[in-house]
Amino acid sequence: MNVNVCHDDGVARFLVVPVPVVARLWPAVAIGDALAAQGHDVAWCGPESDLRPLVGPDMTVYPTGKRSYRAFREVGMAAVRELWDEYVIPLNRFIQGPVDRAVAEYQPDVVVADQYALAGALAADKHGVRWATLCAGILELTPPAGDPGLQEWVRSKLARARETAGLPADDGLDLRFSPYLVIATTTQALTGTAPMPEHCVLVGAALGPRRTDPSFSWDWWEPGRQHVLVTAGTLSDHLVHDFVARMMAALGPMASRVQAVLNTAADVIPDPPPNVLVAPRVPMLDLMARLDAVVCSGGQSTVNEALARGVPLVIAPIRLGELAVAEQVTRAGAGIAVSFSAATPAQLAAAVTAVLDEPGYRAQARRLRDEFSAAGGTGAAAARLIALAAGEGAGGSAGTGAGRSAGTGAGGI
Repeated sequence: MNVNVCHDDGVARFLVVPVPVVARLWPAVAIGDALAAQGHDVAWCGPESDLRPLVGPDMTVYPTGKRSYRAFREVGMAAVRELWDEYVIPLNRFIQGPVDRAVAEYQPDVVVADQYALAGALAADKHGVRWATLCAGILELTPPAGDPGLQEWVRSKLARARETAGLPADDGLDLRFSPYLVIATTTQALTGTAPMPEHCVLVGAALGPRRTDPSFSWDWWEPGRQHVLVTAGTLSDHLVHDFVARMMAALGPMASRVQAVLNTAADVIPDPPPNVLVAPRVPMLDLMARLDAVVCSGGQSTVNEALARGVPLVIAPIRLGELAVAEQVTRAGAGIAVSFSAATPAQLAAAVTAVLDEPGYRAQARRLRDEFSAAGGTGAAAARLIALAAGEGAGGSAGTGAGRSAGTGAGGI
């Protein structure tokens, strides 16, 4: 085990191994920026084309190259198997060598690996380096009970990943959950009583400045109207055309009171209502601070961004962890869930009207905002990582639950 941590000058070295999906990159970038701001050395391992714009020109990036994957098509439990077979396992097979070389060359004190960046956990374990898991989604933490064989199937995939890396297939180590530290971007108000892995800390939303934020047409924004963001996230654009059409039919008659920003490609809705601005990219955090409601598919990143600002939600979950997130938000009273495939324009309009007009939804969203703030967010995550680099908390004091053989379920990106 590497014990040469927090060197004589008090500086620790962190290697961040993310999954190159925008919604999962932003929390990692925010935490990496916070570590660097405190004087620690931070390096990244991933596709430079994705990372360089987000981390800036001066940050060290160990490139992995980039490959494309086909668009996701499955929903329900089949989507979990598709995720692992079509994305997680091929991704980690592709980056395994570059990540291993990065750990050997950079010699970090801590590897910070996205939950699905199994190669980061494998390389850290191989080289005797402490590692932390970053859970930017919650389905692995709160798995579905609908498919009792799914957990064992995922474990077989984890064993295959170990074998591919030349390690024993099963030594009791669950690559999704570090035995040292698990950082989850959620709070107990959403997870409820679900058991957490050992050394798990719930930090709320990990947010920070975003170097790639575009400009926005604030001149279009009318202060006298209520404002709604409609977004389907980064992985579902190819699925949303019909839903967006129904959403536009719901919002059009509300033009006298509501302006909406539709965050999607321009060709998804070529002729939007006059009260709808189509914007393929938006300055999300600046926008959230001015919104009255968010309509989304339930991606963890968007939900966290909204709740961190106390904004209530209408959630139309499509796949993977979105179903669990929708259930958690509605249980907490901070939003309404609607059917992605079947909700009519009238039902969508009723849901939007409810979260705009009924004060209970905003009150509960603000309660969650306060819990997110108390959880510490980016600063709390950075502090835990710095403590881990200093040798604190390893193997026994970073949280609650079970590290090796964590045994929680399968999940979504």
